[in-house]
Amino acid sequence: MSRESEAELPGDVLPGVLSESLHAELVAFRRDLHMHPELGNQEFRTTAAIKERLEQAGLKPRVLATGTGLICDIGIAEGHEAERTAVPMLALRADIDALPIPDTKTDCPYRSTVPDRAHACGHDVHTAVVLGAGLVLADLDAKGLLSRPVRLVFQPAEEVLPGGALGAIGDGALDNVGRILAVHCDPRVEVGRIGLRHGPITSACDRLEVALDGPGGHTARPHLTTDLVTAVARVAVDVPALVARRVDTRAGLALTWGRIESGHAPNVVPQHAELSGTVRCLDLDAWRDAPDIVHAAIDEIATLHRAKSEINYVRGVPPVVNDRESTELLRRSMVARRGMKSVESTQQSLGGEDFSWYLENVPGAMARLGVRAPGDRMVRDLHQGDFDADEYAITVGVEMFTAAALLDDV
Repeated sequence: MSRESEAELPGDVLPGVLSESLHAELVAFRRDLHMHPELGNQEFRTTAAIKERLEQAGLKPRVLATGTGLICDIGIAEGHEAERTAVPMLALRADIDALPIPDTKTDCPYRSTVPDRAHACGHDVHTAVVLGAGLVLADLDAKGLLSRPVRLVFQPAEEVLPGGALGAIGDGALDNVGRILAVHCDPRVEVGRIGLRHGPITSACDRLEVALDGPGGHTARPHLTTDLVTAVARVAVDVPALVARRVDTRAGLALTWGRIESGHAPNVVPQHAELSGTVRCLDLDAWRDAPDIVHAAIDEIATLHRAKSEINYVRGVPPVVNDRESTELLRRSMVARRGMKSVESTQQSLGGEDFSWYLENVPGAMARLGVRAPGDRMVRDLHQGDFDADEYAITVGVEMFTAAALLDDV
């Protein structure tokens, strides 16, 4: 039996292509979110819009305790809540927050109406995909065609370290969940396709802030001071090299500075200096050891230059490590709907994603959802003000998730 035939869905319960009317509705929903982006933990309008549409479908979403984000179960009839413990649920997760950057797209009728706010990471697309999958699955459930319960997780604050996933988990998002799936827009992948990888698909990302202090003075007498400018320069240069040498190079542990400040006058040795940056890591075990390694390296260099160091190491997110079975489920689901050529291999990125916190608790996988328009040869990236997505990706994501719900037998 071919791999394609193995992936066929049971019966003819799902149309090969999403209906034009639902696709149009989801595109309109996505554009409305795109025009009204909200930052992490401020997604009140977004939450209300999702809740209203789910309730129109006869579902009963629950807003998270933080007031933004919500979860919604499908396939558990009222009065049969005990069934939650009988069959583990499949969870579909979307992140709903935007970025604090301006929307720089021109001639776009749905560009952001909020100054310095934009859905430049595709979270509006993720939301439309999970919403659409929920609407299709609710309809299938009403017809008795959904064999296992599904939970929709609309999570706030993905862009806020250490991520809104932790709050959602604390509020029961993973209660009786056996597997969780997600997508992330990828402008390098053509629409109609997904990128998959078993194992780590993103990297860990932490934030680091360092303050150095010491007695200042006149530049004519640096020997009577703690030369903080030199000290902060050595920390900036030497610490990343020390850190890289103290772990297996295959772990990909990298400290990169984004800000350095010290001094106000050319003839005054300052008393205070600051650096800030990020620590990224490809390997989960090395990430767990990273704070101790970084602290030791900074203290070593600061002490050498007689500077007092104060370190604020902010834990971010571990790598997203895709479970093999969940990755295979996404592959089978995509092949069932789009054929073998709709799936391509993808590389591990150095970006961080708080979907990783869910995978610390249950197996799951994230797919890279293609959003590049056919024929578009321009190199694009996320977190840019001109980011946009080919909206046909919404239909592709909905079909993949609904197929996964029908194929999953956990």
